Amino acid sequence: MMTGLNGIPPVHAVLPKWGMSARLQPAGADRLEIRFGGAGKNAVGKDRDNSPMTWDPNQYMAFENHRLRPALDLLGRVPLASPKAVVDLGCGTGNVTAIMKDRWPQAKITGVDSSKEMLDKAKAEHEGIVWQRKDVARWNPRTKYDVIYSNATLHWLPDHEKLFPSLMKRLKPGGYLAVQIPGNFNAPTHTLMHDAARAGSWHEHLKPVLKGSPVLDPADYYRILAPHADRLDVWETTYMQRLTGENPVAEWTKGTWLKPLLDALEEPDKSAFEAEYRKRILEAYPPETDGSTLLPFRRIFIVASKK
Repeated sequence: MMTGLNGIPPVHAVLPKWGMSARLQPAGADRLEIRFGGAGKNAVGKDRDNSPMTWDPNQYMAFENHRLRPALDLLGRVPLASPKAVVDLGCGTGNVTAIMKDRWPQAKITGVDSSKEMLDKAKAEHEGIVWQRKDVARWNPRTKYDVIYSNATLHWLPDHEKLFPSLMKRLKPGGYLAVQIPGNFNAPTHTLMHDAARAGSWHEHLKPVLKGSPVLDPADYYRILAPHADRLDVWETTYMQRLTGENPVAEWTKGTWLKPLLDALEEPDKSAFEAEYRKRILEAYPPETDGSTLLPFRRIFIVASKK
């Protein structure tokens, strides 16, 4: 078996044996994983006129393997052998949705995302899947599902105390809710956005889109879901991501949480704000002696089966 940084296998070498490993490109960089407490988009963002944001699939997928690994870690914890109805909320470009189709070929697989750009790419590359352009915040299906899966999406939505029980109600008895959300909102990647936003003339324009962490503590998700779940597993994992390129952490956030802030500005403020943020990020995440940059990324995982 191939090994990566400190002997940890890269993601493409340890995939579950569902016959989909050919879909993955070899990892562009090895990565070290630190686990805590267990094993281990774009879909709903809005711009300043309350219309869906335009997402750049190429920017988002610039770090495809790093973004894909937690998605597969989550999918591997869903124990159902032959679900009939599966939905991927915030499916993006459909890479993980297609893996679900490989794993459960007899199931009706649906991918939901609000981004036209993401869904256009998904439709062009993956067949046999139902694609729906819909805001996850307004998703209210008539049918119930065996699996509701959502990777790196629900942190764009508020009020998780109501959201998660609502999703459980859309499951069949014995169905599974599987969710992964970033838990790094107190990391410099995010706190420095606020610092940079307050550092220039662009501050007033950014006030409406600046927001705090929407994500709760893992114990809070346990307490919210326990009354609705027959089985419940909540854990967190910090992935030590080894990135390459010039100021790669800034490029990482540019494809996700930084994008609404950039979209809220016009030139020259847009470029000036980004330059201020990139300067601060480079100081917080300097290159290692080998030229790579390490980005610790904490993620929260939730897998719950409905009573």
